[in-house]
Amino acid sequence: MTADTDAQTASRGWLYYLQEKVLVIFFLGFSAGLPFPLVYATLTAWLSDAGLEKSTISTFAWVGFAYAFKFLWSPLVDRLTLPVLSRVFGRRRAWMLFAQIAIGVGLIVMASMDPAAAIGGFAAIAVAVAISSATQDMAIDAYRIECAEQEMQAVLAAAYQYGYRISIIVGGAIALYIAQWGSWELAYQCMAGCMLIGIATTLFCKEPETPDGAELGPIFAGGFAKWFLDAVVGPFVDFFKRYGAFAVTMLAFIAFYRMSDYVLGILANPFYLDIGFSKAQVASVAKLYGLWVALFGIAGGGWSVMKFGLARSLVAAAILIAATNLFFAGLAIVGAELWALTVTISFDNFAQGFSGTVFIAYLSSLTNMQFTATQYALFSSLSVFFGKLVAGWSGNVQESLDWVGFFIYAAALGIPSIILSIVVVRHSNIEERK
Repeated sequence: MTADTDAQTASRGWLYYLQEKVLVIFFLGFSAGLPFPLVYATLTAWLSDAGLEKSTISTFAWVGFAYAFKFLWSPLVDRLTLPVLSRVFGRRRAWMLFAQIAIGVGLIVMASMDPAAAIGGFAAIAVAVAISSATQDMAIDAYRIECAEQEMQAVLAAAYQYGYRISIIVGGAIALYIAQWGSWELAYQCMAGCMLIGIATTLFCKEPETPDGAELGPIFAGGFAKWFLDAVVGPFVDFFKRYGAFAVTMLAFIAFYRMSDYVLGILANPFYLDIGFSKAQVASVAKLYGLWVALFGIAGGGWSVMKFGLARSLVAAAILIAATNLFFAGLAIVGAELWALTVTISFDNFAQGFSGTVFIAYLSSLTNMQFTATQYALFSSLSVFFGKLVAGWSGNVQESLDWVGFFIYAAALGIPSIILSIVVVRHSNIEERK
């Protein structure tokens, strides 16, 4: 952040954070975060209620492969115009609107199904919702990066995180409350209705200018070979051209960054219920209280980047992600005590908020504006793929090691991320924002 930007921010005070672009990204962050728990943590609670085995429940972590493989269709989001929608709304808003409608419809269909009676069809719809959610993520990430200058990206990253975290609570805690006092069908119908917030924001916001060098049009204009080289190969070549052979190490760090978090997360809700907490207690402490802690973590991440620089913050975040998993081992020993759950959630959610802000800032700094959606999708896909892959066997590991051993195992999986973070900050030119 430049001195001029610092002075501008200080002179405008808190109103600077309420300008239109910031509010738009906040609500789009809400729309991006809402589907995630509904095909992940909240879904596992539903499956647990339905009587499915933990080994079966944990395989639903592989639904998250939609987020891991989204780079495969990211060139379409970057370069393909949608009939009618793109002409009326522009390329970013058209893709956002298309994905948001698909998510809402998918959630309504899920609400009408019984997972115990039709697990295959239920899983297929969950995958469809996840694919639509991943598509929405790509369009929103590209919109966020393209709608404002570089100096404003830290503010937009925080706004996105705030909206995302609040929607995680709606898709987590509020959905659990509705399921507790109503039904899972009603819960998912209400969540489908919440997608109207994202749709309304997309209809309201302004389309960003198309960056120089970004070619748009029919998918095979000029021939398939030309489109493939420009839209698919180009973003990868650009990244390796800018960072050389060290790009492999950077990608490895991105891939392992949140592995321990994903491995633990898929069984978090089943763990709470298994040791004796009620759904309402989980919603109140792990979700609602956890939101406020996460918001402090988000602010802490932004402050850390500004105060100590992105490099140091990145290493600190990697350590926090792994270390806070050990608190779950302590909770497993103590049992269903609310004070122990509160302590565990305090450390874990602060770490998640802190690391999320730092990681978004890091990934955004690596992106070339000519290939915004494709490159950011590649980075975020890598950050999900290996974690989701390993998380698919979390249930098997837990059944072999019990809860304490499982949480120690999850924490140990964060060690490669810590080592790689140190290597990356020592051997790459990460901009230090003071």
